[in-house]
Amino acid sequence: MLRGLTRFLGSLVLLVLVAALIGAAWIALRIARYEQKEDFDSMRSKVTALGALSEAAKTPPPDRPNLVVILFDDLGYGDLGAYRSQAPATPRLDRLAAQGAVFENFYSAAPYCTPSRAGLLTGRWPIRTGLTQIVFPTGHPFDRVMRAYGRPTRLPADEITLADALHAGGYATMLVGKWHLGNEAPSLPNDFGFDHYFGVLYSNDMQPLPLWRDRELVEAHPVDQRTLTRRYTDEAVAFIEASRERQFFLYVAHSFPHEPLHASEAQAGKSPAGTYGDVLADLDASTGAIVDALERLGLAKRTLVLVTSDNGPWYEGSAGALRGRKNEVLEGGMRVPLIARWPGHIPAGQRIEDVAASIDLLPTALGLAGLPLPADRIVDGIDLSPVLLKRGAELPERPIFYYHDRSLYAVRSGRWKAHRRHGYFGGFAGDWSVVPLLPKGPWLFDLRRDPDESYDISAKRPEELSRLEGVMSRFEADLAANPRGWKR
Repeated sequence: MLRGLTRFLGSLVLLVLVAALIGAAWIALRIARYEQKEDFDSMRSKVTALGALSEAAKTPPPDRPNLVVILFDDLGYGDLGAYRSQAPATPRLDRLAAQGAVFENFYSAAPYCTPSRAGLLTGRWPIRTGLTQIVFPTGHPFDRVMRAYGRPTRLPADEITLADALHAGGYATMLVGKWHLGNEAPSLPNDFGFDHYFGVLYSNDMQPLPLWRDRELVEAHPVDQRTLTRRYTDEAVAFIEASRERQFFLYVAHSFPHEPLHASEAQAGKSPAGTYGDVLADLDASTGAIVDALERLGLAKRTLVLVTSDNGPWYEGSAGALRGRKNEVLEGGMRVPLIARWPGHIPAGQRIEDVAASIDLLPTALGLAGLPLPADRIVDGIDLSPVLLKRGAELPERPIFYYHDRSLYAVRSGRWKAHRRHGYFGGFAGDWSVVPLLPKGPWLFDLRRDPDESYDISAKRPEELSRLEGVMSRFEADLAANPRGWKR
């Protein structure tokens, strides 16, 4: 009997090994055969839409501005003096805020970097692009997992970015810094409307981390990260100087204060807020150098400067009085700073309470440039210029969606925010759809009175909870019918 049992167990082990080998071979085949494709109709539609933008640019408004967008990586809502921080010193950013407008209720498009950047550049909720998870360097284990599952590993080439649109409208364009929307053609910065690119393709904690200029490798891994902020700043200032005689769009996407933190030798050890404060001092000085270049060249009154963050803070940094951090659909994960300055156009000293989001930057920029929105697709963002320029209007009330990957967890409309019942793992990487721990909710919060989402009032306002649950359900139904949001 023992011999029979041994034989049976041996056969079972062999069967398991054969199954594992077959499974591994199947996964390897899926990875090897993986290819992200765009269909012909969507690419033709993009070309047609950009052609319409080029045609509209033949009669531009007389005062269309240059545009400088400065994006910090993991800067928290409470990290700047302009947002009531008393820790790191940010004098240049605070001065910039005093000279323009500060948004109190501004949201990133996602609680982590890749989809957030996709939303900012396309003006669309990231779920429409399909790129809702973090992308990794080709060959990274997580990249292989994504390919095995057939998930996108780059921004679809049929998307129209802010750089695409402004380039079609006659602007010179440059990206300095972190891309993080794929490291393969046709989804590199130069494929999406940027005339020039200098920076890294991924987050500073990913390996390898070489430095690129356009499509050429200029410094192999490992880059000396202590020099990154200074080098980004030098490149940004050089582009401004070279483009002074024409309209330009400069997108400065810093690698910090994402961890690991690396301060310059000039700032290291000086801030009472530790290394994080040293890094913010570098970023603050960088912003000052860019603004100084605009003023030195007489471009300040012709340039709209926007400063924001891709999501809330990670291990360090402050979300202010908000609950939650990066990776979470609580306010601290997605409510971020937005500072806007355009001397002579944006009145100084504004604190704007209207609800806005990074998806609004594309329609705002195109509106000011006298360019129409792409007609072939849904653009979810709205033009913020009525409140920025104090034209006596308020922004329309519309939903702000809180996605984590492909799951919709919450929505804000006006003062109200509703959470569906979902797994919550308070702290690092909370609210993951794959971590159904400690399911909580549904919740309803009055963000005007309770911005840190501490007091559920769904029992007192069940009609409001029901209304917002309906908003989420209808949006999901529309997505199911038209996932990419095409109008053709």
